[in-house]
Amino acid sequence: MKNQAYRMALLYDFYGDMLTDRQKEFYDLYYNEDLSLAEIAENYGITRQGVRDVIVRAEGILTELEDKTGIVRRFLRMKEQFAQMEAAVDAIARRNEDSWQDEELEGQCARLKSALAQLEQE
Repeated sequence: MKNQAYRMALLYDFYGDMLTDRQKEFYDLYYNEDLSLAEIAENYGITRQGVRDVIVRAEGILTELEDKTGIVRRFLRMKEQFAQMEAAVDAIARRNEDSWQDEELEGQCARLKSALAQLEQE
């Protein structure tokens, strides 16, 4: 369930603006505020099934957008690649510190780490 909730949160982060206001609200209450279908239905004066229909429709829209664009999949792959690059730069920096003490190499490692940090924040 945690994996599904994480996936739905990512989809919402990337594609949430494509939903109607009502879909956004119900989706947020269900996934982020952890309210049950019955609680949402009671608060809005509609049936539990009505709430479920709105949420299922929103999930379908988000999933369809990801299937068509693959943006979240590419984002996750890039995060993994950034982590691999950072680990490689750290290994080079440690090797330099232990063996070579090359100041230019140390500076290049620092620049690479800085560039990776900037890319990760964008």
